[in-house]
Amino acid sequence: MLLGMLPTTFTYSEALQAGLSEWQLYQLRDQGLIEPVGRGLYRRHDAETADLDLIEVVRRAPPATLCLTSALARHGLTDEIPSRIDVALPRGRHRPSTLAPVAWHSFDPATFEIGRSELPLDSNTSIGLYGPERSIIDAVRLRHREGPELAYAALRRWLRHRDASPSQLLTMARRFPKAERPLREALEILL
Repeated sequence: MLLGMLPTTFTYSEALQAGLSEWQLYQLRDQGLIEPVGRGLYRRHDAETADLDLIEVVRRAPPATLCLTSALARHGLTDEIPSRIDVALPRGRHRPSTLAPVAWHSFDPATFEIGRSELPLDSNTSIGLYGPERSIIDAVRLRHREGPELAYAALRRWLRHRDASPSQLLTMARRFPKAERPLREALEILL
């Protein structure tokens, strides 16, 4: 069957290009062989378990990167459970509409890749994730919007439970002028 030729997550257009008709696609959906993930986005029923919200986000915006509270939560640096997924895109990139609850953030393209790694979602898909140090720097840098408690609580937790290297944190913070000074002052108090 043509369904086997499609990736685990695919768009309506990809299904049509693979030879499925609109009627066949909807019949597969009605039979439970595929499930809608978002508008025009589907996932095969035999696919491994994955976070469908994150898959939708990365399929709509490939450079998407988990940031701020969402990244801090992934690293165990906050107990806050975000009501929306914090996702960074390089400034100037289109912010797509999604069914998933997303708070889009625009980050400078010159520093977008700093501290960024990939978080596998399934065997074919991964999303960007800022590391603990970059997440703390961003929380400090954007504390006027996110609240200073988030940044400083994450910093305290990072210092206690990690192989923390304040010097590496400050080296990375130098690339973000609005974060270096307040981060240095916080470290002086905490250490």
